[in-house]
Amino acid sequence: MMMVLRRMLATVAMLLVVLADAQAEAIVGAGYEMPVDRYAHFALGRPHEYARLVVATDAGRRLVFQLPEDEVIEDLEPRIVRLDRGAAQEVLAIVSRRDSGSRLVLFRLIDGHLETSAESAAIGIPHRWMNPVGVADLDADGHAEIAAVTTPHLGGTLKVYRRLGSRLVETAALAGFSNHVYGSAELGLAAPVSVAGRMLLVVPDTTRVSLRWALRIARARWVETSCASRCPPGPTW
Repeated sequence: MMMVLRRMLATVAMLLVVLADAQAEAIVGAGYEMPVDRYAHFALGRPHEYARLVVATDAGRRLVFQLPEDEVIEDLEPRIVRLDRGAAQEVLAIVSRRDSGSRLVLFRLIDGHLETSAESAAIGIPHRWMNPVGVADLDADGHAEIAAVTTPHLGGTLKVYRRLGSRLVETAALAGFSNHVYGSAELGLAAPVSVAGRMLLVVPDTTRVSLRWALRIARARWVETSCASRCPPGPTW
């Protein structure tokens, strides 16, 4: 009898956790505020360096994350992403620090507050920037990765990051890409696409004249394909 009761209590406890998760407050919108010139890189043109991330929640709240004086958000629009099926939505942004340049940062709601939840290593040099390609499951393991081109103005490298606790860890890299023109507000020159059930990253080469198709596979290796007739036409610029 006691064993049955314990099982019933455990089942009820699990149901309460699921119900609490289902009713958890969620991010439904995000934006940047408070343009500043304290970093003065302006890779995206003015005024696209900001001191504040603001999110709206489905509970009607407006939450603010204020950056410290030695950092700015060097970005145009926050990206609301979900790295794992059923996980809470997060905001992906590019944050630059005065002494170490840009890094990827994820923000999420933690105990009702907007906080950083994971971040990549910084490029390591001031006024060095990175432009995300997108968020997609590139190796078909059920978990999404974040792809970005670091230093797209100076011989860019396509990198893939995977979440490991509070870190976004680089798992693969391939040189010879650029998905941004310095000073431009156009960030969408690359994207993940699904081809024959596999996710490919479509990214321009360093000249931004030709496209390169790269597929990440096991053991941190990239396989490139010309795609031929199997790939949809890429964007034109």
